[in-house]
Amino acid sequence: MSGQPGAADEIMQAVYSALCTHGYAGLTMQDIADECSKSKSLLHYHYDTKADLLVAFLDRVLDDFERRVDAAADEPPEARLVAFIGWFVFEPAETERESYHIALLELRSQGPFDDRIRERLHRSDRLIRGTAAAILESGIDAGVFDDVAVDETAALLTAAVDGARTRQITLGSGLANAESTDDATGEPAGASAGDDLRALALPYTRTVAEAILKRLVEPILADGVTLPPLEETLADLTARTGENLATTADVADAPTESETAVEEPTETTTAERGETTAEPGETADTIPPESSTADGREGE
Repeated sequence: MSGQPGAADEIMQAVYSALCTHGYAGLTMQDIADECSKSKSLLHYHYDTKADLLVAFLDRVLDDFERRVDAAADEPPEARLVAFIGWFVFEPAETERESYHIALLELRSQGPFDDRIRERLHRSDRLIRGTAAAILESGIDAGVFDDVAVDETAALLTAAVDGARTRQITLGSGLANAESTDDATGEPAGASAGDDLRALALPYTRTVAEAILKRLVEPILADGVTLPPLEETLADLTARTGENLATTADVADAPTESETAVEEPTETTTAERGETTAEPGETADTIPPESSTADGREGE
């Protein structure tokens, strides 16, 4: 293939960019159109509502994650486990990535009210826990990890990293943000000279990742097995959460169902369909996720 992104790739990348910029609650179809070469009316040609497009986006992100997991299947289990944990770490400079996950957190809050989103959340949960369990099972079979309760360990591990991510994007980066301080010393309450103050300054997800490796993973390593350094692993994780999902070679070479569904119309134009589009900067109509317009177009 030429390597040039197709229509679906461009639209999905535009959704990502728009989520980073606008968040979920106020996101409009015009915001997404402004991030790519497609008009708002063309987006509606392929997706009736904003909700339809976001569901397709979630499917693409999950498909991309599965491909990344499959591509690493031949790596050593201990390296895969460190990479899995590192996937959830947010470094201070990753402000765009953090904005993206804030938007996803907003989207996740719709799960109780939207069956399609809830289905994708269940798929995500199964995929993440299943990935951790598969790595642990592979390591046990290879003699890298001691025999453990795989499902329980995978559930504990994923709850810790996912919880740390949610805490960091909602409450701030370092542990110090959550600590009370001693009025006399200005140090975290209860801190002593021997406390690891480095942990208070690190991003919360990084602190939790290091704690998981030290207290959960290292104790189950077989004799003679060592873990690759987390620092080096993080440096090798170039796209941990699907930010580049529309431009990665594996997506371009392996079209998904949503990509094949988004073929450019050859004859129909906006004028021929009798539609108009808002110019960039024009006030867009923002409709709450649970509401819809009379013609069924939600959140235009």
